[in-house]
Amino acid sequence: MSYFRKLPVTIGEERKSGLAKELKTMDLILLGLGAIVGTGIFVITGTASATTAGPALILSFIIAAFSCALSALCFAEFASRMPVSGGAYSYGYAIFGEVIGWIVGWLMLCQYLLACASVASGWSGYLNGFLDGLGIGLPQAFRASYDLANRTYVDLIAVVITLLVSYLVMQGAKKALRLNSVMVYVKFGLIALFLIVGVFYVKPANWTPFAPFGMSGIIEGAAIVFFAFLGFDAVSTAAEETKDPQKSMPRAIIGSLGIATVLYILVTLVLTGVVPVAHLDVRDPVSFAMRFIGQDFVAGIISIGAILTLLTVLISMMYGLGRLIFAISRDGLLPKPLSKIDEKSHTPKNATIVAGVVTAILSGVIPLGKLAELTNIVTLMVFVIMAAGIIKLRKDHGEPKKGEFRVPLVPVLPILSILVCVYLMIQLSGMIWLLFVIWTVLGLGIYMVYGYSHSKMNNKNR
Repeated sequence: MSYFRKLPVTIGEERKSGLAKELKTMDLILLGLGAIVGTGIFVITGTASATTAGPALILSFIIAAFSCALSALCFAEFASRMPVSGGAYSYGYAIFGEVIGWIVGWLMLCQYLLACASVASGWSGYLNGFLDGLGIGLPQAFRASYDLANRTYVDLIAVVITLLVSYLVMQGAKKALRLNSVMVYVKFGLIALFLIVGVFYVKPANWTPFAPFGMSGIIEGAAIVFFAFLGFDAVSTAAEETKDPQKSMPRAIIGSLGIATVLYILVTLVLTGVVPVAHLDVRDPVSFAMRFIGQDFVAGIISIGAILTLLTVLISMMYGLGRLIFAISRDGLLPKPLSKIDEKSHTPKNATIVAGVVTAILSGVIPLGKLAELTNIVTLMVFVIMAAGIIKLRKDHGEPKKGEFRVPLVPVLPILSILVCVYLMIQLSGMIWLLFVIWTVLGLGIYMVYGYSHSKMNNKNR
């Protein structure tokens, strides 16, 4: 038995899939920004400023961006040299072999499922609050997931929005990402409105002391906001629907991360300049800042816009989840019907339906709580494997060809990426590590029972 048989992907060549190739660089950048710029900019900026780093949170963002950039470089070279659907799953399968590829895919399934469920649940919270303000809030039983103590049974809004987004994603990449793009531009408009209005109310005195919690606060802040950048890897799942993946994928991965970093820093500067950090530990810091300076109308616009535009995160993540399930199923490690392409929309319809239903159950019925933190450790583990994969890719297949993206200073930067990710992993609690081990062991069990015997690698004529 060979658990390390490798996916036969030819380096530098695309894999035929039946998916419609209609995405360009800008579509992919907006896909990445849709996934990255969401709760991070509308929520985390305030809490992290107030409780960890103060105005020095801009340094935390720079440190976190550098950490993510190391991983983004690895993803960019893989996406350029191996333009296949499935992202890190397919890269791991082709470089390290089937069992490692499956583990990467299994970890990514956890990442995307929990991310989608968490965003849907969070979005429901925003909308419930908005409806309460209008006096038309839902009954208590339908406001949150199952919790007898709080007399809640199902988060109805989370279920409905998840199924609606799944339906949208099934209509085709271009249609789904067209709405995503519109929402991203609206999001940019909201951020620009906040910056233009807020800059006139900035008081430099609010930036003093700049680092009230010292260097330890800045590092802790970096560990928190690191996860505000996650989502750029969703771009790599769209490789087989991209017209020129060798050029577009690296540009989109690095471009979306770079733009998000600039936005985070600008918003943090204005936010902490307008409001003393002690007052920023709130759920809606951007809107709160506008209310703080008496701009209630602007605050209302931002609040409504934030509710709408946070959907971009769900669209981007649901898109990536569907493509991931499709890629794993195509290789036989999940049931074959999940890799069926719809003849009309040219999308993995069955995979997207499963993604939507499972996410709806998670967000609507099951209390996520601390379980959402599992997203952090599985993502970091995937980043570790991808960094190691770049070193092995160079060893086995040589340097990138002309026109392909190249990670500089290999193996130094990949090793640095591994060290940074491992450092962040060990900051997580023992309970999260236990859940990580349980999820990984469960995944290995499924592979042994189902995946290995059903793998297409058992067919020599593949």
